[in-house]
Amino acid sequence: MGTPYVGTSGYVYRDWRGRFYPQSLPQREWLGFYAERFDTVEINATFYGRFSRGVFERWGESTPERFRFALKGPRLITHVRRLREVEAPLEAFLFGARGLGSKLGVVLWQFPASMRADEEHVERLAAFCRLLPRGLRYAFEFRHDSWLAEGALEPLRALEASLVLNDSPHLPSWRIEMGGFTYIRMHGPGELYASRYTEEQLRSWADWIRERLRERDVYVYFNNDVRAYAVENAATLRGLL
Repeated sequence: MGTPYVGTSGYVYRDWRGRFYPQSLPQREWLGFYAERFDTVEINATFYGRFSRGVFERWGESTPERFRFALKGPRLITHVRRLREVEAPLEAFLFGARGLGSKLGVVLWQFPASMRADEEHVERLAAFCRLLPRGLRYAFEFRHDSWLAEGALEPLRALEASLVLNDSPHLPSWRIEMGGFTYIRMHGPGELYASRYTEEQLRSWADWIRERLRERDVYVYFNNDVRAYAVENAATLRGLL
């Protein structure tokens, strides 16, 4: 039987003060408050900048043993260099990330919609996958349908990596199950990042997730952060599971 991990994409949003976080709670205490209510969070800040190992260690120390982090890999690797000459930034990122210890749940690699599965990019992906150390969980998010071509995703299989399932009318959404776990990103049923799921919609998702949980862990992150819809929907789904 797998374990469900349900949380939000990020936890530091100013408009969550008063809606989720108490008005008087200092921001430095937000992670601890969040971790009392959810068992996972997806960190997007690691996509934009580099963090010292000490930051990751403090995150780990601020959360309970059951808590798991998903870290989005640096855009320097995925968007700027597009998997070329990435050995040094990859090593630096993973050195820091390992400061989380057993609380490092998944590393998310998100690629731009402009990155298509042509021969060059498929070869780069294969080379990149060979660089990734075994023993960690990886989820890959592609935003172009060309990656559905036969053989394009083959490099992921040796890693037992997961293919991200996006829920949004504005993004590709593929329910292709790979690897030993499922990774879902919930961006909102309508307006991207700014729409709320109904309880009926979440019940449907809960039924689908329970089927997966028979044999795999499932990670679910709500990215509809506007007006704290994400925490509301995550709490509802968590209760349904």
